[in-house]
Amino acid sequence: MALKLEPGTRLVVATHNPGKARELAEILDNRFVLVSAGELGLAEPDETETTFVGNALLKARAAAEASGLIALADDSGLSVAALEGSPGIYSARWAGPGRDFTVAMKKVEDRLEETGAKDFSAWFTSALAVSWPGGPAVVVEGRIDGSLTFPPRGDRGFGYDPIFVPEGGALTFGEMEPAAKDAMSHRARAFAKLKAALL
Repeated sequence: MALKLEPGTRLVVATHNPGKARELAEILDNRFVLVSAGELGLAEPDETETTFVGNALLKARAAAEASGLIALADDSGLSVAALEGSPGIYSARWAGPGRDFTVAMKKVEDRLEETGAKDFSAWFTSALAVSWPGGPAVVVEGRIDGSLTFPPRGDRGFGYDPIFVPEGGALTFGEMEPAAKDAMSHRARAFAKLKAALL
């Protein structure tokens, strides 16, 4: 059978990050009823996989099984060329237990200084997984390349957005209007693939 998501379907978003839940709702044109794993009080599974795709799938499956709803999960992060792809899948962990991305951005800056790197190229990856309770799952991945800038600029977006300037752009993701970021981001690119597969 062809897997399809009907408009108005109630989906659980496997995140405890309100910013990410809002961004996902907007990228999905608010066509679904989204409830976050945090709102449902679902436990966050340990992200034990070694890839974005693996972790997105793990989170989607855990949320679908725990809630009985179709689950949508995103695993995304920042990879820095001069740091051999770090922080990568550990992007959230670099922010520490308090999820303080000011700390994480400083850590990236410090590591780059330690390496003496002149190459500030970086990319964001987003893997999206949709999982049916006890059933199949679909996973897609999107990526956007750019470069890092310090000090951080802008207070929009979340995570590493204030230090990331997309290729060909002058503003950081943290300075952009949300709609402008949503039109081009790694998450938007992954969603375009997901929409093609499921909508």
